Amino acid sequence: MPKSPKYLLIGSTETYSGKSATVLGLSHQLQQKGLNIAYGKPLGTCLNSSSGTVIEEDVQFIAHSLNLPENRVAPIMLALDELNVQKRLRGEDKTNYQQLLLQQYSQMSPGDLVLLEGPGDLSEGNLFDLSLLQVAEVLDAGVLLVARYKSLLSIEALLAVKQRMGDRLIGVVINDIPVAELKAVDTLLRPFLEQRDIPVLGTLPNSDLLKSVSVGELVKQLNADVLCRNDRLDLLVESLAIGAMNVNSAVKYFRKRRNMAVVTGGDRVEIQQAALETSTQCLILTGQLPPPPFILSRAEELEIPILSVDLDTLTTVEIVDRTFGQVRLHEPIKVQYIRQLMVEHFDIDRLLSKLGLTPATALS
Repeated sequence: MPKSPKYLLIGSTETYSGKSATVLGLSHQLQQKGLNIAYGKPLGTCLNSSSGTVIEEDVQFIAHSLNLPENRVAPIMLALDELNVQKRLRGEDKTNYQQLLLQQYSQMSPGDLVLLEGPGDLSEGNLFDLSLLQVAEVLDAGVLLVARYKSLLSIEALLAVKQRMGDRLIGVVINDIPVAELKAVDTLLRPFLEQRDIPVLGTLPNSDLLKSVSVGELVKQLNADVLCRNDRLDLLVESLAIGAMNVNSAVKYFRKRRNMAVVTGGDRVEIQQAALETSTQCLILTGQLPPPPFILSRAEELEIPILSVDLDTLTTVEIVDRTFGQVRLHEPIKVQYIRQLMVEHFDIDRLLSKLGLTPATALS
């Protein structure tokens, strides 16, 4: 008689807390331990249409990164978009999604452990009876919660989750901790949570690399024209600088920053020139004014893309800033980094113990 599959549901207290990164890093460690894993994400939010089929970008990327066969990847059950929400609200969609969830995951080849990426926060999916806690209860899954660190008060959200989930919460990962606060997290936060039966399985320091966005993603979000170096849209931007000051102030400002996207007016040639001679990954010119030939020539030489947008500076900055807040981990260098980060800062053996899994039993 085949054994029942074990499910681990990766959840978070808020969107963009690092669930996908945790899945990538954790699943790599599990595979290194010799465990056979499967992966699924019941609710899809980052959607693309391909050949008439709706696919979830993160699911596709993670499945590819982990080299999982098709029978170990569950397709999304439901796209969390405006159309489906309206159908549900109008009563046109009466689907029992919990029953569908059970059917879908009973049909896949589970391996030793099924990793499930949960909804964006604790309430997302409630309309379809697929909130984090509901999914956990239907599949009898343990929950690993990822929480983005903001201050020591971040503990309150974790205590509240423990009250709601009880023993289903098998551990937490505290993510994006400033290096200066790592000691406080380890000496104050961790012991307090452990005393309340909330295992802290990982404390991950913040990283400019993981928060970076590619120039290509900025092109997409800004609907920008690429004036030069279309071949270097893979460059990663870690910070944003606005070139609205005089050139002397700009040079001092730019020299303190690294891997910037510099937003400035198309007519601010001296600012453009200063930006090109510092740690700039791309220039974003507003007002649809073309730069002079010598700026384009220098940018070509330095392999720095120049983008032109039909937007004012404020709107451009708002869009870029929002893009930084919604970073995806689809660059190979980020995948390598998160894997190493999890090796150094996540207690995989303690997780396996809590799940009742060992590499020896998995390999036998």
